[in-house]
Formats: sequence, structure tokens, C-alpha cells
Amino acid sequence: MRSNLRRHASGKIQQVRNATENGGESLAASLNHHVDEHSALLHRTFQNSNGQPLYDDERTWVRWPASFGYTSWQTLTSNPVNVLLVFVPLGIAFGAAHGNPTVVFILNFLAIIPLASLLSFATEELSVKLGQTLGGLMNATFGNAVELIVSVVALKNGEIRIVQASMLGSILSNILLVLGCCFLAGGIKHKEQSFNSTVASTMSSLMAVSTASLIIPATLYAAMGSSKSHDKKTDNILILSHGTSIILLILYALYLFFQLKTHAHLFDEESEPEAGGESGANDEQSEGHVLKPWAAGVALVIVTLAVAVCAEFLVDSIGSIVESAHISRTFIGLILLPIVGNAAEHVTAVVVATKNKMDLAIGVAIGSSMQIALLVTPFLVILGWIIGQPMSLQFELFETVVFFLAVLVTNYLISDGKSNYLEGAMLIGMYIIIALAFYVYPDKNPESA
Repeated sequence: MRSNLRRHASGKIQQVRNATENGGESLAASLNHHVDEHSALLHRTFQNSNGQPLYDDERTWVRWPASFGYTSWQTLTSNPVNVLLVFVPLGIAFGAAHGNPTVVFILNFLAIIPLASLLSFATEELSVKLGQTLGGLMNATFGNAVELIVSVVALKNGEIRIVQASMLGSILSNILLVLGCCFLAGGIKHKEQSFNSTVASTMSSLMAVSTASLIIPATLYAAMGSSKSHDKKTDNILILSHGTSIILLILYALYLFFQLKTHAHLFDEESEPEAGGESGANDEQSEGHVLKPWAAGVALVIVTLAVAVCAEFLVDSIGSIVESAHISRTFIGLILLPIVGNAAEHVTAVVVATKNKMDLAIGVAIGSSMQIALLVTPFLVILGWIIGQPMSLQFELFETVVFFLAVLVTNYLISDGKSNYLEGAMLIGMYIIIALAFYVYPDKNPESA
């Protein structure tokens, strides 16, 4: 009797389990059917009656609008940060109407973030089509285009302190904040990560050279002391800065030749592990076929012009922000403006770090800093020489010491070719300390700035 009850109960339990499993399968099938149906509906909106995509339609009057709509949608949805594009027309409108400087600064500050993302996206799209050599040159040219545009506008307006602080802030933001976030995010997901120490060592060595190019003018100015007049010392510093900038540009050109031609095998080794085991790199390359070369070129021009307009209004409103919010020009240029220019790079580097692609993350973080130090900053010094602005490599002594310590700590942490979350926390902590220091650091000569 007891055994019959036991058999009956076990039979009922099995029936309930089967019903639950069948119910779960039917529910999953129903959900999958709904998703497939929805996807098919979305796909049919870009197809004609013959099932052919509208952007491949034989009729020109159908193909061109459909192609424009499809590529525009793919471009706008390439990064979630693009939702901030609504601030672009608002920032331009308020700036053109000479609105409240604080509102103009905030609106254009938010507007440049998605524009930087679109600029990065268009550059990557064009680089895929141009191959490794030309693609590397494109990334070198447009990788830091936002910082370059903002700095050119500030240099034209005579805001030398803003330009210098923006350059230094971009470097510190990349080697401390971005790299720290990469190490932290990747270290939380993976116990320990490794990367190509040879490539990292080459980049860090060039960063050390760029550090020396800032230390020498600062120490020379201090060494001259009161033995010479202020104008004479300034002329000597400008001569040194112009010559040093030319040498740095030559070194960067040699580095590109080293990376893309003579020692390309060192940098090509980065993609070998992914090619063998993971399809992530291939997937990323296949994703880089949204825009045709001419479309990517047009997008670069349009976005660059939009960045230039927003940067103009942004820089013009800095003076009022300094007076009303009591924030130094140095803090704005060193902390706030780099957040705008490096927003897209921050997201990209952290995402690839969580995917255990640390070589790519190192390339984004340190490579971008190296471009600022060896390409953008010397270019701005030469540009200031041409247009008659006294832009030099003589930074304030405190800023130079901070830069030296940041590069020193970064070189120590990447020298072993391995990273973990603790090293990431160290870099982020050091960046926060530097940000606090510059928040209370006053402008030495606010009137002349």
C-alpha cells in the first residue's frame, strides 16, 4: 500500500516536471517566435516587394534616400552616447544668441561628447577601407581631433593657459584615468591580464622623452632666474620650444615608420591570439563596413565643422565661467575639457579591456597620450609660432612635476606586461589626487592668461 502511494506520488511529480519543462520550452519558443517576427518586421521595412534591400534597389530615387536613411541610422546607433546629440543644435543656438555663458558652456560641453564619438566612428570606418598604413595615419590625424580643434580655437583667442592645460590634461586623463579604468574593469572580470610588454615599453620610452621636453624648458626658465629680463627669457624659451617641437614631430614620424613599416611584426603580434581563439577581432572588423569611404569622409568633414563651432562657443564662455564659478582656467583645461575629448576613447578602452584585449586597450590609452605629447602639442607650438601667439613648451613647474610623476608611475606599472585591478585602483587614485590638487591650484597670472 505504502509502495503504491509512493509510485503514484512520484508519477504525479514527474508529470508536473514534464509539464513545467514543456511549458518553459513553449514559452521560450513563443518568445523566440515573437523576437524573430519583430526582427523580420524591422528587416522588411528596408526591403521592397521582391525582398531586395531598398538601399540596393535599381531605382535611383529609391536607393539613394534608403541608403542615406540606413547608414544614418547605423551611424547614430553606433554608440549609446549619441543620444546627447540633441545638445548640438541647442548649444549652437544658445551660443549664437549670446545666451547665459554658463548655459552656453554646459550645452556645448555636452554637445562635443557625442561629436567626439561620431568622429572616432567615422575615422575607424575610413581606416578599415584604407588599409594598415593609411589607416594608422588617419587614426593619428583624427584620433585626437577634438582636443586639437578646441586647442586651436583657444590658441587663436590667446588662451595659452587653456591650451597648455588641455594638452597636459589629455595626457594625464589617458595614462591615469583611462588606463586605470581598463586595469580595474578588466581585473575585476579576469584575475590577471597580460599584454605585449615590448610595444608598451616602446610607447612608455617615447612618453619619457616627451616628459623631458617639458622639464628642460621649465628648468631652463628657473635657471635663468633674474639674470635676464622677462622678455629676453621668454624669447629664449620660445627658441628652445620651437626647436624641440620640430624634433618631437620628427620622432613621431619615425615612430609611425617604425610601427607601420620596419617593425610592424611587433605590433601585428597583438592580433594573433584573438585570431586563433576568439572571433571578437574579426567581428569588430566586419562591423567596420557601415559607411563607404566617401560617406565616412563626408561624415568626418561635417562632424569636424560641428566640433569647431561648438568649440568656439565653449572657449568663448570660459572667461565667464572662471569669474562666476570661481574655477581656475587650469582646472577647466586640465580636468573638464579632456573629459569631453576623450569620452569615446574612455568607453572603447574599458569595453575592450573587459573582453581581455589588453593590447588594444593599451594602444588606445597610452597611444593617444603619445599622440598628444609628440604630435598635437608640438604642432600647436609651431602653429602659435606661425600666427604670432607665444605658445611654448614651458609649463608651470608644478604641472611639469605632476606630469613626470604620472609618467613614472605608469611606466612602472606596465613594465612587467601584466595588470590587475589593484594597479587600476592605484592609477585612478593618483588621478583623483591630481584633480584635487589642480582644483585648489590658482592661476599664476589670470590677467595675462
